[in-house]
Amino acid sequence: MSHPALRDAVSTPFWLDRERPEPHPPLRGAVTADLAVVGGGFSGLWTALLAKERDPGLDVVVLEGRRIGWAATGRNGGFCAASLTHGLPNGVERFPDEIGTLEELGRANLDGIEATLRRHRIDCGFERTGELSVATAPWQVDGLREGIATARRLGRRVEFLDRDAIRAEVHAATYEAGVWDRDGTAMLDPVRLAWGLAEACAALGVRFHEGTRVTGIDRAGGGLRLRTPHGTVTAGKVALGTGAFPSPLRRVRPFIIPVYDYALMTEPLSAEQLASIGWARRQGIGDSANQFHYYRRTDDDRILWGGYDAVYYNGGAIRLAYDQRPATSDRLAAHFFETFPQLAGVRFTHAWGGVVDTCSRFCAFFGTGHGGRLAYAAGFTGLGVGATRFGAQVMLDLLGGEPTPLTSLRMVRSKPVPFPPEPVRSGVIQLTRWSIARADRHEGRRNLWLRTLDRLGLGFDS
Repeated sequence: MSHPALRDAVSTPFWLDRERPEPHPPLRGAVTADLAVVGGGFSGLWTALLAKERDPGLDVVVLEGRRIGWAATGRNGGFCAASLTHGLPNGVERFPDEIGTLEELGRANLDGIEATLRRHRIDCGFERTGELSVATAPWQVDGLREGIATARRLGRRVEFLDRDAIRAEVHAATYEAGVWDRDGTAMLDPVRLAWGLAEACAALGVRFHEGTRVTGIDRAGGGLRLRTPHGTVTAGKVALGTGAFPSPLRRVRPFIIPVYDYALMTEPLSAEQLASIGWARRQGIGDSANQFHYYRRTDDDRILWGGYDAVYYNGGAIRLAYDQRPATSDRLAAHFFETFPQLAGVRFTHAWGGVVDTCSRFCAFFGTGHGGRLAYAAGFTGLGVGATRFGAQVMLDLLGGEPTPLTSLRMVRSKPVPFPPEPVRSGVIQLTRWSIARADRHEGRRNLWLRTLDRLGLGFDS
């Protein structure tokens, strides 16, 4: 990293750079459970907690390959959105007949998260600030206006802010307009949420084994046996929340690609620096380009600044070395100071990356295996802080084996288009990334390749 503001930045994700809870012991030997949950991120934690709240007598065990909250859960921006469909435009495009229901479910899901935090006394800096979507080029303004009527019709409290109004709200040098969704997003500390969920699960009797990677799943009598390096779990039901990492259920793998996302965190800002940027209502912010930034204030007055480069490494490998990408960190730092030139001299204390599970429809998909004994949710595409709770409800309903309002949704019953095998997959993805960047440089005009994807219903736009 060559940008001077990054000179002292450490590579540890900011949220994880603190004293951590004592680890749970790895699995040794053979154990049994009613429900085995694979993955100690948000998806697995919500599944374990909701399962115990539905049935306090259920015996639940969670298996995590590293540490609770270590992967995408501990590396994101801490935006907890009501949307279950990676934003309203994506939801309207893919699920037009049930988008009203999905919006209602999303709002109920965010309310449910807030109620859970109160019930279990989880302190994770939860702030229901809403989110600003901002245009940073004139061609993006019409796109912001176009979605307002639909958003209001579906119950969102949104407000259009022209150039003067948005710059009065947040003193950024690049803003042309904005839309404020007043209550559809909360800000929180994702790791404190994960640790709080794990503590609540443990208090209800959930068992955890960290450092326990699941290497295979087989039938065992009326249930399933999960194999790990030093032991086995035999369970009646299994829920998979493995994110971007290769699923133990191989049929899921063609639908998922791992994409790396990167973020920076500033040092705490002084009162004078905070006054110079406005932003008193602390909304989350995302800009409207295809290659977009997301940013927010933390509860100790730092600014998290992330996004823009979404990187797929050819072959789809997941490696620790990819958690750092100096060229992207330098680019993010430069963009930060273009947006807030009045903060010249501010240093970044942390620069990190992490892998996100995405699919061709940009929002979660669901399914079962092993005769209904196993359920999975995957493909959250960076929106998993909130939507994983909904995904956990879906998995538990699927494991119940009886139709429910959730399992009847087209979103739950349908699948995204799978990605082609390598090396075609890498070629398709890199061509798409190049085309998206080109569209941003040419006032949003989509080339033949992107228009073809649109006609196929893939609609790559982020």
